[in-house]
Amino acid sequence: MARYEADPARPSDQQISIRSTVVADGADLWRLAGECGLDLNSSYAYLILADDFGATCRIARIGDDAVGYVLGYRPPERPNSLFVWQVAVSERARGRGIARLMLDDLIDALDGVDTVEATVEETNAASRALFDAVARARGGDLVWTDGVRAEDFPDDHPGEPRLVITGL
Repeated sequence: MARYEADPARPSDQQISIRSTVVADGADLWRLAGECGLDLNSSYAYLILADDFGATCRIARIGDDAVGYVLGYRPPERPNSLFVWQVAVSERARGRGIARLMLDDLIDALDGVDTVEATVEETNAASRALFDAVARARGGDLVWTDGVRAEDFPDDHPGEPRLVITGL
């Protein structure tokens, strides 16, 4: 488990801990997704993802409080890629760089990963800035493709262009 000092600009007597997920984290992931306004999947999905994909997922805690997560997986046909499915950071913990810490911890832990992928709505400035910062800091190249178009969704979901960061 990685431990990080809290941002000195936001004093705290507790460190941020980041680790792989386990099934017991699924409930916290589900609650955080709802709290953060993300597309909420079934609670069962978060339990299974936390368990079966723990090596490619991270949870951040301050003390016993779950304050963020990254859910990802390695697509079988692209084993050198990490696809980031969801990133969440509780409003009560924002501004501390937790999303970046979780992503860096995850990328550093995965042997052979040289590409990060995700889909991000055009209006999601925070996620776009996060992935741009990761690409810049790691010397990677970030490109955007069509991803999942709005017309591909069966509901009124906006399109989610796909970002690909290579050269990590």
